[in-house]
Parts: sequence; structure tokens; C-alpha cells
Amino acid sequence: MKIKFKALASLAVIAVSTLILGACSASGDSSGLEYMPDMYRSPAIEPYVDYGEIRGAENMDAKMKLSAMTPPSGTVPYYGTDSATVSLMLPYFRKPNIAFKETHGLFGYEFSLQDEYALAVADMNPLKLTAENAEATLKKGKELFTSMCQHCHGEKGDGNGPMVASGAYAGVPNYADKASLSDGQIFYSIYYGKGAMGGHASQLNKKEIWTLVHYIRKFQNPAYGSFDANGLPTAVAAPVVADSTKQL
Repeated sequence: MKIKFKALASLAVIAVSTLILGACSASGDSSGLEYMPDMYRSPAIEPYVDYGEIRGAENMDAKMKLSAMTPPSGTVPYYGTDSATVSLMLPYFRKPNIAFKETHGLFGYEFSLQDEYALAVADMNPLKLTAENAEATLKKGKELFTSMCQHCHGEKGDGNGPMVASGAYAGVPNYADKASLSDGQIFYSIYYGKGAMGGHASQLNKKEIWTLVHYIRKFQNPAYGSFDANGLPTAVAAPVVADSTKQL
């Protein structure tokens, strides 16, 4: 009996040793043999992945299904612990007018019966431009404008971008003629859209849109963003209005 027990114990030791050694790999990129990998490495759904074709196998039923989903309304991504940044990135409190549901195809929004665009005249840019951050802010604004706006609005903001020149679109305004608009109205137009322009809330976050507002002011006044030796702005393009007390 003892002999059988020793034999079984020896076999068990050999089996465990074989399993452990077999799990090892000479490749530093290999995880080796894994026992129940789903227990510690979740097969999470990834955005922008074509789940209709995985590892060479096609699933025609999944080919036309959307994989990149819009986050639930009201949710806020983690932006760190800086209170100013967190406050800036809170959900936009102004709502699209109910007409936007039909004219701009907005889905999943809470709509308003009021003219929120008119109310936005009192909203000022919370992303303050200073002598220290003006250069970096306007540089970022140019990058965003070039990638997101220039194809219609043109490099100079005159409404003569390549899409307009091709005849695909018409009626794009010249920003130089829109100096009377407040920061809030420009923000609202970019966020939800206006006229033939669709909303960009799904493509640009609030900080990026407010950065664009600063850059657009350069088209209306080339001196915008300049400061004197005392750090005071030498030009202000935005109309002076009463600031809104609500969270932007």
C-alpha cells in the first residue's frame, strides 16, 4: 500500500513539475501556458474594432453593427484632480432646442423649448487667455481648426475652404463678420451645430471648443491674444456682456 502511495505521489510531483515547466516560454512576449485566462484578463469590448472579422474569421451578422458607442448622457471622463479642469469639463448645461432633433439629427439628448442660443450670449469663455498661456492656447486652437474646421471655413476663416470651393457646400460665414457674437454663442454653435453645420460635441471636448473660440477671435482681430508689458490684453475681440452665473 505504501509502495502504491509513493508511486502515486511521485507521479503527481512529475505531473505538476511538467505542467509548471511547460508553462514557461523562452519568449519575453509570451505569457506561457495560462490556466483560465478569462479569470484575470477580461476580454473587454474595444472601441473601433471590426467585430465582424476576428482572427481571419468573418461574422456577417456583426459586420454592420456599431462597436464604438457614445457614453451615457451626463457621464464625465476622469480628468484628474485639478478642480479648475474638472469644473471646465463638466457636462454642458445648455441644451439643444427641440428643433435640433429634426434639423441636426441629435439623438439621446435632453431638449429645450427655449432659444438656448440666444441665452448663450451671456456665457463667457471660462478658459482664460493670459500672457503666459496665450501662445500655447492659440497654437492648439490652430491645430484644432486645421483638422476640424478649415475644410469648410477656410484657412483664413473667410468661409472659402476646399469644400466650399468644390461646390459641395455654400453659405459658410466669414468669421470677420461675426465679431458681434459672444463667446457663448460661438461655443453653442460648435457644440450643437448651426445652419448646415452639424454639432461637434462628439468630436471635440469642451476645453477644445473653448480653445477654438479663442482662435476664431484672431480672425476678427489679428491683435487678439497680445499682451503688454504689464500682462494686460492689448485687444479684446469678444463683445462685453454680463457673465452667466451658471456652470459652463
